[in-house]
Amino acid sequence: MMKVHSISLSSYTKPEITEQRNKDWVEYGADNNYYQYLIDRYNGSPTNNAIINAISDLIYGKGLDATDSSRKPQEYASMRSLIHSDCLRKVTADLKMMGQCAFQIIYTKDRQVAQVEHMPIQTLRAEKMNEEGEIEAYYYCADWTKLTPNKMPDRIPAFGTSNEGLEILVVRPYKAGYYYYSPVDYQGGIPYAELEEEIANYHLNNIKNGMAPSMLINFNNGVPDEEERMLIEQRITEKWSGSSNAGRAIIAFNESKELAATIDPVQLSDAAAQYEFLSGESMQKLMVAHRVTSPMLLGIKDNSGLGNNAEEIETATLLFDNTVIRPFQEQIINALDQILAVNGINLDLYFKTLQPLEFTDRSAAVTKEEQEKETGEKLSADCGCRTELKDADDPCEPGYVMVGTKMKDGKKVPNCVPEDSVNASADDLIDLGEEINEEEWELVDEREVDYDQEEALDKMIGLASTGTARPRAKSEQDAEKDGVLFLVRYQYDGSKSPEREFCRKMMSANKVYRKEDIVALDNRAVNAGFGPEGAATYSIWLYKGGPRCHHKWLRKTYMSRNGVRPDPGSPNAKTVSRSQARRAGFDPPTNPNKVSVVPNKMKNKGFLNPKSPKDIQPGI
Repeated sequence: MMKVHSISLSSYTKPEITEQRNKDWVEYGADNNYYQYLIDRYNGSPTNNAIINAISDLIYGKGLDATDSSRKPQEYASMRSLIHSDCLRKVTADLKMMGQCAFQIIYTKDRQVAQVEHMPIQTLRAEKMNEEGEIEAYYYCADWTKLTPNKMPDRIPAFGTSNEGLEILVVRPYKAGYYYYSPVDYQGGIPYAELEEEIANYHLNNIKNGMAPSMLINFNNGVPDEEERMLIEQRITEKWSGSSNAGRAIIAFNESKELAATIDPVQLSDAAAQYEFLSGESMQKLMVAHRVTSPMLLGIKDNSGLGNNAEEIETATLLFDNTVIRPFQEQIINALDQILAVNGINLDLYFKTLQPLEFTDRSAAVTKEEQEKETGEKLSADCGCRTELKDADDPCEPGYVMVGTKMKDGKKVPNCVPEDSVNASADDLIDLGEEINEEEWELVDEREVDYDQEEALDKMIGLASTGTARPRAKSEQDAEKDGVLFLVRYQYDGSKSPEREFCRKMMSANKVYRKEDIVALDNRAVNAGFGPEGAATYSIWLYKGGPRCHHKWLRKTYMSRNGVRPDPGSPNAKTVSRSQARRAGFDPPTNPNKVSVVPNKMKNKGFLNPKSPKDIQPGI
């Protein structure tokens, strides 16, 4: 018997949203499983799959950034430590494929945001609205199809509605007529995604099962018993089966030739053209539903000329970015602004673009921040001055001040830094230093810093690339092993007769510092003029006092004598053996003498470009 598939687009209905009296949550779709229906349409339709993947990648771009990161380095570092790129990638994928997405916000005891994580939206169902029309919570279940009376979902408060340690913030675009869930932006194209699946399944079954017979075999010498008929069929199948006979044979047993079976096939008129039309129509309608401005954006070649394609894809890219990608990005950024505001963080966030730079619209960029968002180029690290000094009466933009000059493209140009950094000096770092009390702490390890190992250690402990300067605060590198506390600090060391003011102050202070405090000053002019090409700021952590400097950082590990962290006191500390620390449960990391060299012994003596030995001027 031939099996026939019938596809009816008119049978498609919008997702059902149902409130039931005996349930506190609102069901989404037939059998409360509409999210899985969307996932199936994503997995089954190649066009739908490709479009969703492409748009998700464009939304995320090259990750999250802020135009004012250089002016607010501490806030920016806090943001990066709270929101990981992996979380954002998952959120953008959910928002496009499911029509909404969710963040889970984890709080500290004092109601500060400790971490922001992705919550799979398919695991959540909205709680029924209160009298004010607000959703106060969401219910979580890893698999709603396996819900039983003995396994009920967990209730998680919505963002800003409780004092609990975990809350959910759902990003749900407004859609008229929908109060609990938002349909996907490609809702009208879902029937065509399903049609594309059915066409593929039909052809696959046709090849695998042979829906049309390839031969009719008549036995006109009587009808044998059932066992004999099965034996005949088996032998014919063994002889004629194989990929060269994709169809199936029909075997008929007749009393005579006059009673032989006949087949009257029903041929589909111009079947190849009809299947080609349905396939092309599905692809076209899906691109319309997703608002794809050109198939070239998905790597689909059309029949126009090469020159026309280049012009088309440039125009289509700009239009697609402004009408499709940006609205998605703004929804996520608005949610992140709400979350960061809890910690008092206010940044001008944006997603770095993934589109080719030559297709980026620069004409509409009025301010430097807007141009950074349009192009993805990090332009806010300084005020953007590119004017030659002789033509610059007041070269700096508002919020910046000129602290000297630097070389740019072979020309001397103003060197401008944020106003809030001009009063910084070595004293800023010294004020963050500690004096370790020898009665409370024992020095168990001291060695030169190896930056490769430092980075590996940072990844293991989750230390941000820049930290918040908090004098005498606990460092992320501090540890507790079997009730014994350990501190990790860094001391400026090297030549006892420094020539530079920064180095003289650092050596005289004789203090130790948290790594976070040293790194956080990368964007502060603590040693102005010694940065690349005369810049006021550079990494003190990496380059100490600048080119030709004779100093380095020492990593010093202290062990508590009584297991309690005391207030800083005396600068002296007694040294104990490494084996004592190991017996206490802490093995200080070894740091080979690799990069722990003074800038004067680095390649090019710490200069950006090689210079003659007699040239010791800073800022090269």
